[in-house]
Amino acid sequence: MGAIAAALQACRKRIDSACHAAGRAKNCAHLMAVSKTFPVAAIRQAYASGQRVFGESYLQEALPKLEQLADLAIEWHFIGPLQSNKTRQIATHFDWVHSVAREKIAQRLSEQRPADMPPLQICLQVNVSGEASKSGVEPDAALALARAISALPNLQLRGFMAIPEPGLSLPAQRSRFRQVAALLTTAQAAGLPLDTLSMGMSDDLEAAIMEGANMVRVGTAIFGARQKIELNQLEQAS
Repeated sequence: MGAIAAALQACRKRIDSACHAAGRAKNCAHLMAVSKTFPVAAIRQAYASGQRVFGESYLQEALPKLEQLADLAIEWHFIGPLQSNKTRQIATHFDWVHSVAREKIAQRLSEQRPADMPPLQICLQVNVSGEASKSGVEPDAALALARAISALPNLQLRGFMAIPEPGLSLPAQRSRFRQVAALLTTAQAAGLPLDTLSMGMSDDLEAAIMEGANMVRVGTAIFGARQKIELNQLEQAS
């Protein structure tokens, strides 16, 4: 068994154990493999091990990958910061977008989604940490934004995404994720047919699953550590 296959197996076991500890059904959370900064060969190895859902953050890097991997039945998720000049390509090439935080961006995605493609699946990014440097709608404004986006054509609003600040204790992680879960419950009570909590990564997926996550985004625990220099270059290019 290769390193990526073994890492995927270990990650799936972590998810199953967390679901069991939370009193939830086995496989209660879908696994997204975050492949940003990793090569096409690594994605093919993960695909060969049964992984079908992959997340990318940098459009300039992602587009060549999507082209080179067009022979595979991959569900592509865009999880990075959204800029107005990138929305057309994102609307054209991706199945999901997890990082919507402004109505203007959602409107552009709606207008630019090709008519022959199914609705673009959308999650609203919520800034639960309150960090000025982090993208996301403030929790108090999330429901109003969700209502506005749910009315747009060519999009299907699915739920909320969050990235708490790193280094928190387990109780603090759970507290952050609980805020997002409460937003989903409030939106559902308001009549919005949402079903997705995209939260939890390599270092905090257990806490996220304890609070109801049904999609976790894991990169490092599958592919290994990223190179900071490469990451900075990609951020500047995107």
